[in-house]
Amino acid sequence: MASPDLDARLKQLSATMATIEQVLGIPAMNSEIADLEEQVAAPDLWDDQANAQRVTGRLSALQGELERFTSLHDRLEDLEVLTQLAAEESDDESMAEAEAEFTRVQKAVEALEVRTLLSGEYDAREALVIIRSGAGGVDAADFAEMLMRMYTRWAEQRKYPVEVFDTSYAEEAGIKSATFAIHAPYAYGTLSVEAGTHRLVRISPFDNQGRRQTSFAAVEVVPVLEQTDEIDIPDEEIRVDVYRSSGPGGQSVNTTDSAVRLTHLPTGTVVSCQNEKSQLQNRASAMVILKAKLLALKKAEEEAHLKELKGDVAASWGDQMRSYVLHPYQMVKDLRTLHETGQTQAVFDGDIDGFLEAGIRWRRGATVD
Repeated sequence: MASPDLDARLKQLSATMATIEQVLGIPAMNSEIADLEEQVAAPDLWDDQANAQRVTGRLSALQGELERFTSLHDRLEDLEVLTQLAAEESDDESMAEAEAEFTRVQKAVEALEVRTLLSGEYDAREALVIIRSGAGGVDAADFAEMLMRMYTRWAEQRKYPVEVFDTSYAEEAGIKSATFAIHAPYAYGTLSVEAGTHRLVRISPFDNQGRRQTSFAAVEVVPVLEQTDEIDIPDEEIRVDVYRSSGPGGQSVNTTDSAVRLTHLPTGTVVSCQNEKSQLQNRASAMVILKAKLLALKKAEEEAHLKELKGDVAASWGDQMRSYVLHPYQMVKDLRTLHETGQTQAVFDGDIDGFLEAGIRWRRGATVD
């Protein structure tokens, strides 16, 4: 017979999925997908390349989100049927299979449920991720590139479009910095918990004596602005520098000054972009990044002021928030949530959902399972 406990757990899981469906707005998502598909089918779509990229990127992201929900919903329905049949036929083997599948489905539902915790002002936005190498020399630059690959692999596995705006390569290996966008709904809310200082401990592949090296990289995550956001920057507050785009050793470099660096003089905020061949396009992309960073800066100042008014003297969010240890043992551990795993290579290959979920629950004050 079916375990009464399993029946109760299945009903609870179905109720959770119904709540998730309401929060995600599945009917509205279907409607937006249909509208975007019409736009994609228009013969003049690519007359405006920027809009075409926005439309196709948004469509791809929404289709991925819908597929994730629909697939999980179907699995839950199949599990309910399997459980019912196993109970009717008193099939212990099928019931054991149902229990195992329940555990897998429950884990997937809990992961999807995390989305319902993203209710911040900018959580639904796409994300701009900025990675900078810190202390540790060439190992830090290599670590920064490892983190960039980790986040882009995470996005690619979910079919989220990634747009690289700027990459500054280090001389020997790795990168000094990189700025890229992940075009997906709730990318900012999901990845914002990654902001802070990341630490790597390993035997350095760049040390002839094979010594252990500790290196650091900083991750910054800001929301992508929409046209309705009011961020007005007077021209006199911006210094514009142009230079030749470059790549790592051996790659060709542009023969024109197409790369653009913008400096916001009042705050000292500097952004650059060199992904396009046109200086005009690079300047437009750099302005998008600059406005996003200034919006995040404004938000941070407002939050700091509120904390000051509340008398909150807790340590600031994100300082040395995660350690990646490859020697003398294998462990990735978040120092805020205490979530950890020994599967270090899987993490660097983009398997970071456990850390994201734990971080979001921790930030919202929820209990980490």
